[in-house]
Amino acid sequence: MQNPTTPVYRIPEPLARVLGRLPRYPGSLLFVTGLNLVLARHLHPDTLHMLEGRSLRIHVADADLRFDYTWRNGAFRAARHTQAEPDLTFRADAWDFHCLLQRQEDPDTLFFSRRLVIEGDTELGLMVKNTLDSIDMAVFRPKAVLRDLLRGPRQRIEALARTRPRPHSSGV
Repeated sequence: MQNPTTPVYRIPEPLARVLGRLPRYPGSLLFVTGLNLVLARHLHPDTLHMLEGRSLRIHVADADLRFDYTWRNGAFRAARHTQAEPDLTFRADAWDFHCLLQRQEDPDTLFFSRRLVIEGDTELGLMVKNTLDSIDMAVFRPKAVLRDLLRGPRQRIEALARTRPRPHSSGV
């Protein structure tokens, strides 16, 4: 948990004004690339089934950044939630998201202290929160990310090698 004497960092207002004017879609593309590389392989198939086609948003309040995305056809996809509000929005300041990822703060503590706001489908929000709580945050450490990234291509090559027919020797 956060030490009460530790100052809470906030994005400076001039920087937040600049960040808030950036187009959302390119940022969402970068965000889902990270989700697909690091997180997607660690999610349970039941969770992915519940996420299928649902619109989600991460709103970094003090930076006025929004990352809109969905899970569709086996991957996180950047989305443009321009017409309607997404099914689920998680909103907090950058520091609070950092503390969540570092497990320095509990999501329930942030929620009840109104530093984490969850809007939209309550059942979906609870499922996402519980899923993230259950993931070993070690998967986000640089060594683990690099190991997983390197493991992927090697496994695909090995699978290809197993499925390719072997040449027959003609004995000539």
